[in-house]
Amino acid sequence: MKIIRLILLLLPVLSGAGCVGLATQMANNLSQVVLNQTDPELVRAGAPAYLLLIDSFIAGDPDDEDLLQAGASLYAAYAALFATEDMTRRQELSSHAWDYGQRALCEYEEEWCGLRAMPFARFQTVLAGIQDPDDVPVLFAYAQSWLVWIDSHRDDWRAIAELPKVQAVLERVLALEETYQHGAAHLYLGMLETLRPAALGGHPESGRQHFERALELSDGRDLSAKVAIAERYARLLFDRELHDRLLREVLAADAEAPGLTLTNTLAKQRAAELLRGADEYFGGAE
Repeated sequence: MKIIRLILLLLPVLSGAGCVGLATQMANNLSQVVLNQTDPELVRAGAPAYLLLIDSFIAGDPDDEDLLQAGASLYAAYAALFATEDMTRRQELSSHAWDYGQRALCEYEEEWCGLRAMPFARFQTVLAGIQDPDDVPVLFAYAQSWLVWIDSHRDDWRAIAELPKVQAVLERVLALEETYQHGAAHLYLGMLETLRPAALGGHPESGRQHFERALELSDGRDLSAKVAIAERYARLLFDRELHDRLLREVLAADAEAPGLTLTNTLAKQRAAELLRGADEYFGGAE
C-alpha cells in the first residue's frame, strides 16, 4: 500500500507542465530497478503498482514514444515472467504491452505505423531500409511485446502465422546492434528456432548457436541463456549430460549482474525445477 500511496502523491506533480522528461526518466529508472532486483516475489507483488505508474505517465502524454516503449517492455516482461498460471490475465497484459509497442513504433516513425499489416515482401523491404542503430530500442520493444502477445495467444493460428514477421524484426535488431541488452534478440531467436524438432521443421542447431552467442555477449553472465540451452535444446535432443551440466553451472553461479539480476534469479529457480524433473523426463525418453 505504501507504493500505491507514493504513486498517488506523485501523480499531481508528474502531470504538471514540464515534467514529461521527469516521467520518462522515472519510467526508465523503474525498469532498471526491476531488472536489478534480487527478490522475484517482491517484483511480482510490486510490479502492478509500477505498471499503473507507467499507465499514468502515458495517460498524461500519450504520444511520448519513450514512455510507450517503456510501457511495452514492462508489460511484456511482467506477462512473460509472472502471469504464467492465468492465461486470461496473461493475454490481457500482453495485449496491453502489444498496444504500447505498436503505438511506440508509430510515434517514432509514421511510415512504420502499418508495419504489422503489410504483406511480407513489403514488410521485409521496409525493415531493410532501417539502417540507424538508434532505431534498435523501439524495434526491440516492438518485437518483444509482439512475441509475448503471440505466445499468450498460441492457440490462435492467426497469431502464430505472424511469427515470421517477429523473427524478421529481431534479425534486423541483430544486424543493427547485436549487443543490445546483452544480445537479448539472440535469446528470442533461439527460442523461435527450437520450438520444434528438426524433423518437424525446427532448427535446433541454429537455436543453440543463438543461445551461445547471447551467453558470449553477456560475458557468460546471462544465466537464462544456459537454462535455454538445457531446456530448449538439450531436452529436444535428449542430451541429458549437457542438460544436467549446464543446470548445475547455473545453480553454482552468482545471480547478481547489472541488468540481469532478476532474470538470473529466475533462471536459477528454473534450473532447480528442471533438474528435479530430469529423471522423469529423460527416463520417459529411454
